[in-house]
Amino acid sequence: MALYPYTLQPVALNLTEAEFHQAQYELFSSASPSFGLKSIKTKEWIIMAVVVVLAIAGLVFVTGYSTIIFWLMLVSVVVYLLVRTLGFKWYVKREFEKQVADQEMPDEMRQMKLGVQKHGLVMAMPVNQPDLMKNSQMRGMQMRASNTQQAVIPWTAVKSWDETDDYIFMMFEMKGQQGSQIIPKRLQTQKFPVDTVRQHLQEVVAVKGLNPENLQPPA
Repeated sequence: MALYPYTLQPVALNLTEAEFHQAQYELFSSASPSFGLKSIKTKEWIIMAVVVVLAIAGLVFVTGYSTIIFWLMLVSVVVYLLVRTLGFKWYVKREFEKQVADQEMPDEMRQMKLGVQKHGLVMAMPVNQPDLMKNSQMRGMQMRASNTQQAVIPWTAVKSWDETDDYIFMMFEMKGQQGSQIIPKRLQTQKFPVDTVRQHLQEVVAVKGLNPENLQPPA
């Protein structure tokens, strides 16, 4: 069995409000229809290529006002590409902003530290957090008393997870309480073993994709 690195001490999350919204946007974008050039299907490229070839041929062999139609054909291809890429990107951004306009990052995430152990993801908070236990994500967890309060999310409690270029997202359920966690991949520069997290998540949920409907309603 392969050995994977774990943390000796929890690493400060230091998640900012900007990162919180960026993480949500990346997740929202990944679940939305792709809007890059790579998303254009082969059939679309063939149709556009035929239109461009016909337009160029028309401009070469036809003169006078009749060339207007061929210029329009070229313009239509350019417009289609712009709509198919930049237009979709703008639309996705607008829809995202409408959905999360009133969402704020939970206060506890500002001082949270994360650790990775074989049995689960460790979440540590300073002891001077009187409202910590009131948070729905922390209820039902076993808290360890010390200079920090620690809770462990067992890997087996994870119901779904996903990742983007910059973040890993996980949804979990413990004792009827549902929660989620964002893990910035930049933590890897602080020796936070992102690959170990991914390995354990793949072991419990082989297929990526957040599925909140799989969580049972709180008792």
